[in-house]
Amino acid sequence: MLKKNIYDIYRAHQNQLLDGFPEHVKQLKKTAFDAFQKNGFPHNRLEKWRHTDLSKVLDHDFECYFEPEKKHIDIEKIFQCELPEMDTYTVIQYNGWFLSRYSDLSKLDNGVIIGSLNQAFKDYPDIVQAHFGKYTDINSSAMQALNTAFAQDGIFIYVPDNVVVEKPIQIINILDAPHNAFVQPRNLFVVGDNSALTLVHCDHSLEHKLSLINSLSEIYIGENSFVDHYKMQNKDADSTLLTTINAHVEAASTIAANALILNGGIIRNNINVKLNGPQAKADLKGLYLVDKHQHVDNQIFIHHAVPQCLSNQLYKGIIDDQAGAVFNGRILVDKDAQQTNAFQTNKNILLTDEANAYSQPQLEIYADDVKCSHGSTVGQLDPDAMFYLRSRGICEHSARMLLMYAFASEVVQTIAIDALKERLDNMVTKRLKGELSICDQCMLHCSEKAPDFLRMDIKPLV
Repeated sequence: MLKKNIYDIYRAHQNQLLDGFPEHVKQLKKTAFDAFQKNGFPHNRLEKWRHTDLSKVLDHDFECYFEPEKKHIDIEKIFQCELPEMDTYTVIQYNGWFLSRYSDLSKLDNGVIIGSLNQAFKDYPDIVQAHFGKYTDINSSAMQALNTAFAQDGIFIYVPDNVVVEKPIQIINILDAPHNAFVQPRNLFVVGDNSALTLVHCDHSLEHKLSLINSLSEIYIGENSFVDHYKMQNKDADSTLLTTINAHVEAASTIAANALILNGGIIRNNINVKLNGPQAKADLKGLYLVDKHQHVDNQIFIHHAVPQCLSNQLYKGIIDDQAGAVFNGRILVDKDAQQTNAFQTNKNILLTDEANAYSQPQLEIYADDVKCSHGSTVGQLDPDAMFYLRSRGICEHSARMLLMYAFASEVVQTIAIDALKERLDNMVTKRLKGELSICDQCMLHCSEKAPDFLRMDIKPLV
C-alpha cells in the first residue's frame, strides 16, 4: 500500500531524487520530506479534506518512475490530437518526465526558453534557483511537500522582459503505464516584466490503470505582465488527479485561470495566488460537469497582500447521479491592503437527490477600505424557467439541455482563444448530452463538429 510504503520508497531512491540538483535544493527536498513525514497523507479529519477521501486510493500499490523511459517513443503516434485553427508550441510530459522531440531545452529567437526543468537547473541555474520553491509552503500542505521531495522533472518556461509570446504553449501531461502509476511532475513558469504568456494544459492517459498524479506548478509574473492559463481535465474513472498552482503576481499584472473539468475519478485543484504589487489582478473561473461516482474538489486561496488589487472568482458546477463536488474559496485581505476589490461566486446545480455539493466561500478581512463579496448557491434547475420553455412547446429533455447549457456557457464564453472556445463549447454540449466520455487520444481530439443540440424537439401548441 502506498500509504505504508512511501517512506521505504523514498529511502530506497533518495540518491536518485537528489541527483543533479544544487546543494540548497537538495536540502530543500530533504526538509520537504521531513515536513511530509510530520503530517502524513491528508485525511478526512482535516478541515480542508473533510469531503475528499483518498484512503481507498492510498490502499493500493503504485509504481514510481525515477528515470525517464529509455525506449524509443514515437511522439507523433502517441499524441495525435491537433486543435484546428489553433497554432501552438506543444510540450509533452511522459510519465512525469519532459519528453523531447529535439533537445531538452529550446530557446526561441525572442529569448523564450521552453523545456525540461531538470535540464534548466543545469543550463540556467540563476533563473531557476531564483524562483524554485519560493512560492510553495511545504509546511502547510503535505502533498506540496511530497511533490517537492519527489519531483525530478517537469516543464520549465521562461519569458524574458518585454516579450509577448504570440502562440499559446500547449502542455500535454501523458500517463502511459502498464501498472498503477504514481507521478509527481513539477513545473516552473517565469514571466518577466511587460510580457505575456498563454498556457493550455491538459492531462491524458493511454492506459486506464489506477493512477495518482500529484503535480505542482509555480508561476512568477513580473510587473505589468499577463498570464492566461487554461486547464482541461478529461480523465478516466480510475484516475486521481491532484494539481496545485502557486502564483506570485507583481504590480499591475494579471493571472487569468480557467479550469474545465469534464471527467475523472477524483480531481482536486488547488490554486493559491498572492497579489504582491498594487493593481495586481486575479481572474479565476471554473466549470465542472460530473456524474456517476466522480468527485471534484476546488480549493482556492487568494492573498491580497498590498493595496489596490482586484480578484474575481466564478466557479460553476453541474452534478449528476451520485457524484460530488466541493468548493472552498478563501480570500485573505491584509491590514495594509486598502482599496481592495474581491468577489467570489460559486453556483451548483444538482440533477438528482443523490448528488451532493459542499460550498464554503470565505472572507478574512483586516482592512477597512474594501469592497468584498461572496456568494454560494446549491439547487436544482429553475422550475419557472422549465415551465416557460415547456409552455413554448419545447420538450422536457431539450428544455433541460437549454438551461444547463446556458448555466455552463457563462464560463466557457470567457475563453479568449476562439478556436479553443469553439472546441470546448462543443465538448461541453456533448458532455451535457451524455455523449462524451474519455476521448480516444486526448480531450482535444474530437475533430468532427459536435451535433447541434439546439435542433430541439418542438411540439406544436394545442
